[in-house]
Amino acid sequence: MAAKKSFKEKLKAEGYPKVSPIPPKMEARLGKGTLLVPAAWEVDELMRKVRKGKVTTAADLRQALAEKHGTNHACAIVTGISIRVAACAAEEDRAAGKKRVTPYWRTLLKGGELNDKLPGGVAAQKEALEAEGHTIVKRGKRWFVEDLERALVSPG
Repeated sequence: MAAKKSFKEKLKAEGYPKVSPIPPKMEARLGKGTLLVPAAWEVDELMRKVRKGKVTTAADLRQALAEKHGTNHACAIVTGISIRVAACAAEEDRAAGKKRVTPYWRTLLKGGELNDKLPGGVAAQKEALEAEGHTIVKRGKRWFVEDLERALVSPG
């Protein structure tokens, strides 16, 4: 039985990025064109560009990746998985004693929502963002960065 891969190993997985025609099942939602299945290392690379005091969203990462590869869209599911892989790899780095890790807490969901799938969940992301000067507000059961437009930066 093969040993389980670390998130650092998953970050470097081979075979990606891939560009293909948008599958017929997805054409009703996305239209015709091409779709990028991004590499986790590329997502990590973009996340590293977001400086302290700024944030980005998964949608902004997808747009930057699609533009880089000349495609119409980047796969939302694989981009989301790659964000989590990059975040967990950053925590492996931190556990190994590294001081500078991918600032994954600066990557938000649509509309500036905090991501409960990141290490430590919403509570850890909220704490990290507040430490960088962001105000976090609760709307219903979800948490958001207040004044998102001021803090938002395109990673591309």
